[in-house]
Amino acid sequence: MLLKKIIKPLLDSGRDLFPIIVVVCFFQLFVLQQPFPNLVNLLVGVFFVLVGMSFFIRGLEMSLFPLGENMAYDFARKGSLFWLLVFAFLLGFGTTIAEPALISVAAEAAIVAANGGMIINTEEARNSYAYGLRITVAVSVGFAILIGVIRILKGWPIHYLIAVGYVCVVIMTFIAPKEIIGIAYDSGGVTTSTITVPLVTALGVGLASSIAGRNPMIDGFGLIAFASLTPMIFVMGYGMFIS
Repeated sequence: MLLKKIIKPLLDSGRDLFPIIVVVCFFQLFVLQQPFPNLVNLLVGVFFVLVGMSFFIRGLEMSLFPLGENMAYDFARKGSLFWLLVFAFLLGFGTTIAEPALISVAAEAAIVAANGGMIINTEEARNSYAYGLRITVAVSVGFAILIGVIRILKGWPIHYLIAVGYVCVVIMTFIAPKEIIGIAYDSGGVTTSTITVPLVTALGVGLASSIAGRNPMIDGFGLIAFASLTPMIFVMGYGMFIS
């Protein structure tokens, strides 16, 4: 039984990685017609990715999904609306502020902004710009999860909120500094991290399942859509403020 629990996740991860490996091998060997550099290191790296994905997915199934659903049930059962909203905001903020992809994008954006003359080209100014960008995105995701939880509680149709949000994005695109628009659009993608997505999804599904009259399939999903939308609005607003 233990061996089965170990082998099955490895086989599942190998199946998911197989198309990527085939594509890389095809273009490297048949299009570029070059051997793989450091083949041993490459194979070891693929093995680590395989094992890492297996443990990560298994960990999500064992901890994060049940944790998010159980906390949603507990908040709904106790009727703690205030603490539920506080938890929703802090969940979005906390998982985003530590997201490695956001840290990398913010640091690169600070370098480009300094070279483009938007900010002073000093280490302090670059760090301040990058930190401000991270805080802005984290706050926007926290706000998005909070709005998504309120939507589940109130039963608001998600498509109206999403439509209004993207109308705001389009309008702000014509107003915001052109240097910040691309960064704002990319910020919507880096927020959907490997930690945020399972926790937020579990929170939404668990909350919808615990409220009478809510359909987990209809009302439980959609929080990640807000987490991808609001950073674009907030970052463009951040660009307008600092300019």
